Amino acid sequence: MAKQTEVQELLNELVATYGVFNIKLYQHHFYVKGPHFFKLHETFEELYDGVTEQFDELAERLIAVGGKPYATLGEFLEHSLVKEAPYDGKETAEEMVASTVSDYRIIGDKLAKGIVLTGEAGDDATQDLLIGYKSGVDKTVWMLQAYLGKDPLDA
Repeated sequence: MAKQTEVQELLNELVATYGVFNIKLYQHHFYVKGPHFFKLHETFEELYDGVTEQFDELAERLIAVGGKPYATLGEFLEHSLVKEAPYDGKETAEEMVASTVSDYRIIGDKLAKGIVLTGEAGDDATQDLLIGYKSGVDKTVWMLQAYLGKDPLDA
């Protein structure tokens, strides 16, 4: 029973994190500027569409395993691993991409821990979901790092 509670807590932390991260991606989508505007505007939209879908799946999975997902902005902000940052008009497109990489890495680390936890809990369905998300995070980090002229594992 303790592992089931830990899985519920993990999923809820991910729900909160994906909620905040989704809004940050919208912010970048709204405010990106510069010579790569069209590509980055489109990329941030693709990213928030994917995050929105995963956010919904995480909340639904949490309900399926007996949990109650956070469902208010206050709860998201309180429990998110990713922190919001108001747009101040000074963030460059490259800084937005770097910030997104940083947030994806935070999420990827939590997903990796969740994969181990759900394996220990014998929750194969949740583990499978998290493995798929982790693979996608790794690919997205690689692609965003390539945009920045960096290798996938570079800081």
